[in-house]
Amino acid sequence: MRAGGSIRASHSSETAHLNLAAPMPRSRNAVLAAIVLAIVLSTGFASAEVFSKGNLLVSLKGNFSPQDLPRNRPAPVSVNLTGKIRTTDGSTPPPLRRVEIALNRHGRMSNRGLATCTSRELQSTTSEAALARCGPARVGSGSFSVNVDFPTTPTFPASGRILAFNGEHNGRPVVLLHLYGTTPVRATFVLTLAVSHTRKGDFGTVLSANLPTLAGGVGSITELELRIGRTWNYRGQRRSFLSAACSVPEGFRRLPFSLAKGTFYFADSRVIPAKISGICRVRGS
Repeated sequence: MRAGGSIRASHSSETAHLNLAAPMPRSRNAVLAAIVLAIVLSTGFASAEVFSKGNLLVSLKGNFSPQDLPRNRPAPVSVNLTGKIRTTDGSTPPPLRRVEIALNRHGRMSNRGLATCTSRELQSTTSEAALARCGPARVGSGSFSVNVDFPTTPTFPASGRILAFNGEHNGRPVVLLHLYGTTPVRATFVLTLAVSHTRKGDFGTVLSANLPTLAGGVGSITELELRIGRTWNYRGQRRSFLSAACSVPEGFRRLPFSLAKGTFYFADSRVIPAKISGICRVRGS
């Protein structure tokens, strides 16, 4: 750790629900129909789902691993999400201003005993320096791509690395995204993903962030890829940032469920909702 850095252990446990089984239909025929649907959906599980408004397209793809989980107790999982933004006519998409990702309700998201980092410790750092300061708080990684469209030059792509850290802001748990790119210039952005919870519907935990202006307002994010997952030891117990069970009834092995819902807010006032589904299987099937 560099001088001045401060890694702290989180003693609060923030729990969220990640539902890895759809609500069970009442009739057995409906259950069998759901199982057939699950088998059909599983063949296309890795395909991205595309959502549009006008010429603007958003594709969202997600999965979790492992897919084989215990029936009655939560086990560690990691979640992978990829979002892509493009237009049907090849023009540069409008800048993304805000993103919200809602995760399924049943399961757990916990940071108890995990080191924490602050946004201040990550400002103006390279990826390597961010890891040196806050490595024990790391909970994920990924990448981003941006189109930079200066008025007098052709549009050119830029890309960089994302690191995700367990953090705190005003005493509340957050996920800090450290974005670092080197082209066209070296630049660091730190996004604070606020963690909130809803009481109704399929989704319980909501991660949301406002995005900064990129390249003086001429930069547009075109792709975000993020993997969240981390295990650690705390007071003699193995803990996981994300955990879930596949809570299907006895006699059945897998069912479809809603994995995540994304909402993308753009600078031209367009808002595009997106949802992705998945399959969980009972371990040993």
